[in-house]
Amino acid sequence: MVFLPIMLLNYLVNMNQEYFMSLALAEAKKGDSPYGAVIVKDNQVVAIAHNTVGRDSDPSAHAEINVIRRLTAQLQSFSLEGYTIYTTGEPCPMCAAACVWTGIAEIVYGASIEDLIAANQAQIEISCEEIIAKSFRNIKVVKGILKQECLNLFEQQK
Repeated sequence: MVFLPIMLLNYLVNMNQEYFMSLALAEAKKGDSPYGAVIVKDNQVVAIAHNTVGRDSDPSAHAEINVIRRLTAQLQSFSLEGYTIYTTGEPCPMCAAACVWTGIAEIVYGASIEDLIAANQAQIEISCEEIIAKSFRNIKVVKGILKQECLNLFEQQK
């Protein structure tokens, strides 16, 4: 059995996170605003979506909600235990709650809610970690993956 040094393992994990976030960034460019989301299980992309709030005249059609709807419909189950969601912006309270209700194991985001507010994005100033802390789930949160690339998209929208 080969044991990889911890630094190499951390590097490989970070490379995977950056790859999946780059997919969310590419998807975000298709949306009404620069929010893209990817759901991954066992290092495989299983669903991808973007924001369609304007197109659908649906204030709940955030990228995270759209990707969760797509995957749960495909699975015919609302349980997403063991899945990771990657999103260009930190999930708003509605999207964070959807992650709680579905049992998503991990949330990985690029730009924080504070970053989004600074980029003139309308936000409810409650972090996804605050929502999770008050819930019945223990969801891991990873912040700032490809943060600058995500912020660049939001800045371009101004």
